[in-house]
Amino acid sequence: MPPKETPRRRVPGPARPRGAGGGQGRPRPATRRPAPRSRAPHSPSARRLRLGSPRPRLRLVSLTLTLVMLVFVVRLLQIQAVDADAYAAKAEVNRYFKHTVAAERGQITDRRGVALATSVDAYDITADPSMFTPEFSKVSDAPRQAAELLAPILGADTAELTAKLTGKGRYVVLARRQTPQVWNQIRDLKSVFAQKAAKDKAAGGLGTNVLVGVFQEKTTKRVYPNGGLAAGILGYVNAEGKGSGGLEAQLNKELAGEDGTISYAQSGGRRVPTANSEEVPAVPGSDIELTIDRDIQWAAQQAITAQVKQSRADRGYVIVQNARTGEVLAMANAPGFDPNDLSKADPASLGNAALQDAYEPGSTSKVMSMAAVLEEGAAAPGTHVTVPNRLHRGDRLFKDDIDHPTWYLTLNGVLAKSSNIGTILATGELGKTQAEANQVLYSYLRKFGLGSPTGLGYPGETPGILAKPGDWSTSQQYTIPFGQGLSVNAMQAASIYSTIANGGVRIAPTLVRGAKGPDGRFEPAPAPKKTRVVSEKTAKTLATMLESVVGDEEGTGTKARIPGYRVAGKTGTANRVDPVRGGYRGYTASFAGFAPADDPQITVYCAIQNPTKGSYFGGQICGPIYKQVMEFALKTLQTPPSGRAPARLPVSFDPGE
Repeated sequence: MPPKETPRRRVPGPARPRGAGGGQGRPRPATRRPAPRSRAPHSPSARRLRLGSPRPRLRLVSLTLTLVMLVFVVRLLQIQAVDADAYAAKAEVNRYFKHTVAAERGQITDRRGVALATSVDAYDITADPSMFTPEFSKVSDAPRQAAELLAPILGADTAELTAKLTGKGRYVVLARRQTPQVWNQIRDLKSVFAQKAAKDKAAGGLGTNVLVGVFQEKTTKRVYPNGGLAAGILGYVNAEGKGSGGLEAQLNKELAGEDGTISYAQSGGRRVPTANSEEVPAVPGSDIELTIDRDIQWAAQQAITAQVKQSRADRGYVIVQNARTGEVLAMANAPGFDPNDLSKADPASLGNAALQDAYEPGSTSKVMSMAAVLEEGAAAPGTHVTVPNRLHRGDRLFKDDIDHPTWYLTLNGVLAKSSNIGTILATGELGKTQAEANQVLYSYLRKFGLGSPTGLGYPGETPGILAKPGDWSTSQQYTIPFGQGLSVNAMQAASIYSTIANGGVRIAPTLVRGAKGPDGRFEPAPAPKKTRVVSEKTAKTLATMLESVVGDEEGTGTKARIPGYRVAGKTGTANRVDPVRGGYRGYTASFAGFAPADDPQITVYCAIQNPTKGSYFGGQICGPIYKQVMEFALKTLQTPPSGRAPARLPVSFDPGE
């Protein structure tokens, strides 16, 4: 069987007309490409192309470049030689300026964070004297005209402003730390003159503006929200913004921070916004938190100011201290000053008299003599002391503040009635000889802090005066035990009573609790130094004896009583050394104590210098101040009343028994 044929695959293609035979037509043969035409040979008569010569073009380019370079050379000669001065002047107007960016001064707050000193936005008003020259301003007397416009706004002298505006250089400060309102007035005035200048120039005039060269630099101004409250502690800053008194000066480095700098391009007196500028940011100062309680400070300041005025005294001070921690809760002076306006302040009142005045304390100093007597075992509270009306010692005849018959007092009674003679007799028992007794007493006075700085580090603080025993005069041997012949400041005097209240341990007083840096972290102040002065037993005995001064009817401090609280205190009335004339003139009245006596928390000390109206006795004019301030402090700090009745120590004895 023959093999089958494989059917051929029909390739689709365009339909072709069928042939006559009616059968399927045969495939169309492939179309042939036409044969390429042969190129005709070049005709001998055809034109040949020729390139042009490059020499004319090169000559033209060279000539053009030569002309351009010639223009540049001529222009360069004009700038550097012919018009050099004119262009130098224009370049001077358009240049980079570098200014200091003032750091924001840190706040000073009380112990609860209430601002006592802070900073607000302010402006330094500056000027460019070169823009007030006739050449630039097109006005012959531009400095004078500008000064007359600015003087009423700045509260400055026209002649001084004129002198500044006619000076050499490109920068001068017309007024520092002006309020935003002042700058707004100047800015509005500049705007008015600028509009007038634009209209004048459009009309074909010169378009002069004599204030175009006045500018501002943002800074800060120190303000004290509470006026004169605690001004003696805070101090003040000077016109340059630096601390010049008080804590503002003492802590200036911490408060001031670090200034920054900024440099920028200026054209025609205006900053060029598109030009590069360099800035080193300022680092703000630290915030300082004090131990002061604003409310207690206010109460102390009100009380002492009123009494100084009523007594027509030279001055006075009140200190309130936490007896357990040494923190100063208030330190008030009268008269004071308002650091917001130093122009109205009395220069004699700008300091902190509570730390800078050295004076003889008088009978408040007797507590140290009694502490030495008790601690050395020379006597006890009930020891009998016969006190005559006069006592002859050395080259002097000593007496008490009043004439009296012979008193028969206990040692407690000597303190309660504040007997000078009784104190001399008691301290005489500190040694076998007077010289030995002097040495023992001196050692206790030193441990209580006399003759040494308090530890506050306050500017201008006096350490007081306490001579060595070998240098005591004949009379000083007997006057120092009752507070004459040595000197203290008010803080030292307060610290003596805080030492007794704290169980015989002296804690150096502190005014600063800590600081908060720019990073927001609070750094507490170093712990104060502690020194054991007398035993706890001696301190408690003294506290009980001091209660007799206030609580016993024979005591000299009855006006310091506070209902509900046991009060320990001591009066003082000392002859006063006149700091101007020398010699004794007038008196220093004082009162010191702590409460509650059975659980001491707060110490208050008051002193008034040279009262000239009414009483000059410490118990009469300082006792009420002590009561007023102590009562306020106890309530503010929510100190509970005393829970036990006081122990009544005898004040006198019957010589017949």
